[in-house]
Amino acid sequence: MPKLSVIVPCYFNEDNIPVTVPELIKNEALFPAGVEFEYIFVDDGSQDQTLAALLHARNQYPDRIKVVELVGNVGSYNAIVAGMEQATGDCLAIITADMQDPPELMVKMYDYWTKGFKLVIGNRQDREETGLSKTLAQTFHWLMKHLALRNIPDGGFDFVFFDRQVRDDIVRMKERNSNIFYLMVWLGYEYVNIPYVRRKREIGKSRWTLQKKVKLLIDSLLSFSYFPIRAISVTGIVLGTIALLYGLYVIGLKILAPEGPEGWTALMVVVLFVSAFQMIALGVIGEYVWRGMDAARNRPLYVVKTVYPSEAGPKY
Repeated sequence: MPKLSVIVPCYFNEDNIPVTVPELIKNEALFPAGVEFEYIFVDDGSQDQTLAALLHARNQYPDRIKVVELVGNVGSYNAIVAGMEQATGDCLAIITADMQDPPELMVKMYDYWTKGFKLVIGNRQDREETGLSKTLAQTFHWLMKHLALRNIPDGGFDFVFFDRQVRDDIVRMKERNSNIFYLMVWLGYEYVNIPYVRRKREIGKSRWTLQKKVKLLIDSLLSFSYFPIRAISVTGIVLGTIALLYGLYVIGLKILAPEGPEGWTALMVVVLFVSAFQMIALGVIGEYVWRGMDAARNRPLYVVKTVYPSEAGPKY
C-alpha cells in the first residue's frame, strides 16, 4: 500500500495544533486499510509556542509526525517546499493548520490519485468568511484566472493532493517569489478539482495580513502573466498617440490663432499624467528586474534549523 505525506505549514498556531493533530489522526480511519501516513509539520519561524506544541504532538505520535524547524519566517509557500523536501511518501497533501479545509476531503482526493490523476485540487466554491477578507480573495482569484492562468478552477485553492512526480518537479524548480499552487497547475498535468465550502476560522488569529496578500497578488501576476508589462506598452502607445494629436492641435492653433490662449493648464495636466505613468512603469519594470536579480543570487528559499524525525523514519 502507498505512503501519504501530509504537509502542514505552521505559523503562530500554538492553539491550533492540539486540535489539528487529533483531527488528522482520526481522519486516517476513512482511508483504505494499509495506507501508511506521515505528517510533516513545518514551523515557519513562529515566535509563540508552536514548536513546543508540535514537539508534544510528536511525542504522542512518534511513528507518524516529523517536525521541521526553520531558522526564520520565510513565508508559507517556502515552508511548504521545505516540507516537500522532507517528504518520503508516494503521494502528498498540503493542508493548513487552522482546519479551515476539511481533512476528510483527502479520502476522495486519494481515490482520484489511485485512478491515475497526478494532481487533485480542492477548490473553494464558497467560504464561510464574510466582509473584506472574502471580497479580496474573490478579486484576487478572478484576476489570476482572467489575466494569468485561465485553466485554474474558480474560487481559488490551497488544499491539494498530488503525486510524488509533481513534488519532484516543484522541488527541482526551486521557484521563488511565486505561487506554489498555481505552479502545480502550470506544470500541465491533468487534474481534477473538488469544490467545497471553506470553514470559518474558529481558533487563533490569521497572520495573513493585507501586506502579504498584496505581495502574493503581485508575485502571482508577475510569475504567470505578461499582462503588467504589456499594459505598460499599450498605455504608452495610447499616450503617445494622444500626445501626437495634441501636438498637432497646438501647432495648428498657433498657426491659425497666434494670439490664442497658451493652454498652460492643459499642458500641466498632460505633464503630470505622463510623469505619473512613467513612475508606475518604472515600478513595474523594477519588480521584474528585482525578481531576476533575486533568482540570479540563488540564495536558499529557507534555512532548516532542526529536523525532528519520526521514529519510524531516517535520522538527521
